Amino acid sequence: MIRVENLTKDYRGLRAVDGVSFTCEPGTVTGFLGPNGAGKSTTLRILTGLTLPTAGNATIGGVHYGDIPNPGTQVGVLLDAAAQHAGRTGREVLALGAATMGLPSSRVDDMLNLVSLTPTEAKRRVRNYSLGMRQRLGIAHALLGDPQVLILDEPANGLDPAGIHWMRSLLRAFADRGGTVLLSSHLLHEIQIIADDLIVIGNGKIVAHGTKDELLKGSRVGTFVRATDAAALAAALESAGIAATAEGDGFHLEASAEQAAKLAADAGLVLVEIRESSQGGLEEMFLELTSTTQRDALPTYGESA
Repeated sequence: MIRVENLTKDYRGLRAVDGVSFTCEPGTVTGFLGPNGAGKSTTLRILTGLTLPTAGNATIGGVHYGDIPNPGTQVGVLLDAAAQHAGRTGREVLALGAATMGLPSSRVDDMLNLVSLTPTEAKRRVRNYSLGMRQRLGIAHALLGDPQVLILDEPANGLDPAGIHWMRSLLRAFADRGGTVLLSSHLLHEIQIIADDLIVIGNGKIVAHGTKDELLKGSRVGTFVRATDAAALAAALESAGIAATAEGDGFHLEASAEQAAKLAADAGLVLVEIRESSQGGLEEMFLELTSTTQRDALPTYGESA
């Protein structure tokens, strides 16, 4: 379990973290969200012993990170994929980690296979890695010691869609085996898919904390469908009495994917896209909760300065 209690951090009169408290339970993925400068990274650095708090407490399994014996075997950490020795090969990075933790060298091959870094890629120096490859190497290092807790800051940066799907499946499986995951990311769609619990921070303070279902209760969830013949689909939906809202060249339905697929089959329509969707959802909630801390206003065009 991760427990943060009344955590505060001041930097020369600037309060970066202000009385933050939350817990992350085993068997769950907790999404840690907030705008740039909200205090996410500072909180994670304090939690992993890289920064001292001004006040408050942050523990993992009831112990401060710095007091955990051989911490890599208990807590896997990835805070910055770029913070890896550029002159070493990927295999060397993992081999040194394994030696430091007292692990067998076989763990290196296990992790390279897990994150799909090929033998050729493993022999390349990290300076020649793409960001996505560095992320995979960082995740491999975080998992090297077979920890029970993962703390990850933007691990999907640089990953292609297939890589993001892979990472999502990996983290879900980790939590389903009883692990604890604290995941900071700006990819709200991915967080909405994978997270069990959500923490939203703004201006150094927690502005929302709860289960995903609780926090998104007001969102209208349904199905997005797109057909080769949009007009025929609209007519079929109207005839079936299914409420639908046009979204681009498709429709958001207040119906399940199974209902949408059956309607299309009965009407002889070809669907080219069908997926769960939500109107409102995490993005709207995030923007609303952090509206006073957002750097960017909505752009307007065509108006004179």
